[in-house]
Amino acid sequence: MTNDQPEMSFWQHLTELRKRLLYAVIGIVVGIVIATTFANQILLLLAKPIGGFDSLLSIEVTENIGVFMRVTLLGGFILSLPFTLVQIYLFVAPALKSNEKRWVFRAVPLAVILFLIGAVFSYLVMLPNAIPVLTNFTGPEVLPKWKDYVEFVTSLVFWSGISFEMPLVAFVLARLGIVTAAQLLKGWRIALIVIAIAAAVITPTGDPINMILLMVPLILLYALSILLASLAKKND
Repeated sequence: MTNDQPEMSFWQHLTELRKRLLYAVIGIVVGIVIATTFANQILLLLAKPIGGFDSLLSIEVTENIGVFMRVTLLGGFILSLPFTLVQIYLFVAPALKSNEKRWVFRAVPLAVILFLIGAVFSYLVMLPNAIPVLTNFTGPEVLPKWKDYVEFVTSLVFWSGISFEMPLVAFVLARLGIVTAAQLLKGWRIALIVIAIAAAVITPTGDPINMILLMVPLILLYALSILLASLAKKND
């Protein structure tokens, strides 16, 4: 241990891990209940970029209920994200120094904010550009299935939100002494390759326009990561 608390045994660590996992699961269940309450509004919001329910087809008997469960589960996870991050912090806190605890704890609300920014960016910027490309591509008329469409939208929104966590992760790792700004700067070529691959995986279309729409903010976020890692070192 790196603080004044007595060292915990393996079984104490395991008990604490089980406790935090239990709390996290309870938080997710509460989030799912809340998401279920507002499920209709969420589904309408997801269908809006393509023109609403009238532009979608549901052809399987279990399709509507499957979409409902997917959306409420993902909504519950997102709603409970702050509480889940707090549980992670409480589990690792005993191994951190007092100044490390302060920075890691401050990272919790910032992680939620960055995730939401990434999700909103994908919903307001990427989807309006991706959907016309997909639905108007050369070939037969596209009649999107409700299930496929929701999987596409939720995956794009979720992974965009995760990708926007990059600067915060770099800052926290720099504060903990795991990475440095110099290491991040030196690896910029590899970072560009990783960003390009990530953009190709996250974006639903193969056209370069949508890839660039995601790559540009990711490159800027990587540059911000280098800056924040540098500031983290200077503030030691």
